[in-house]
Amino acid sequence: MARATGKGFTVSKPWGDSARYDFAVEHNGRFHRVQVKSTSFKPYGAYMCNATSRSPSGATYTYKRTQIDFFAFYIIPEDLWYIVPVAAMQRTKFAATLNPRQSCNRYFRYLEAWDLMRK
Repeated sequence: MARATGKGFTVSKPWGDSARYDFAVEHNGRFHRVQVKSTSFKPYGAYMCNATSRSPSGATYTYKRTQIDFFAFYIIPEDLWYIVPVAAMQRTKFAATLNPRQSCNRYFRYLEAWDLMRK
């Protein structure tokens, strides 16, 4: 939320755990729902970031376009953010493989792509 605020967005957080998103950003009257996921797990030279949710009973759920607009994947050791539209996750709903050093990585174009939330 602090990074989004630093990028010029107004940030709102839902009260309690009542929403499927962690916070909403607003720019010029337009709101986007953002789900934050973080990782430091780096098998095989790329970071893996989970893109699912677990219920208290342990059931795994994927996020839908009707619930969130963007994932904000944070790579802890690199202090880097990937801003990924939920629509870009439809083929791989469960995890994102993120490699900030390979431009051929599927998600490379979303590295620090905060401007996507201004559109």
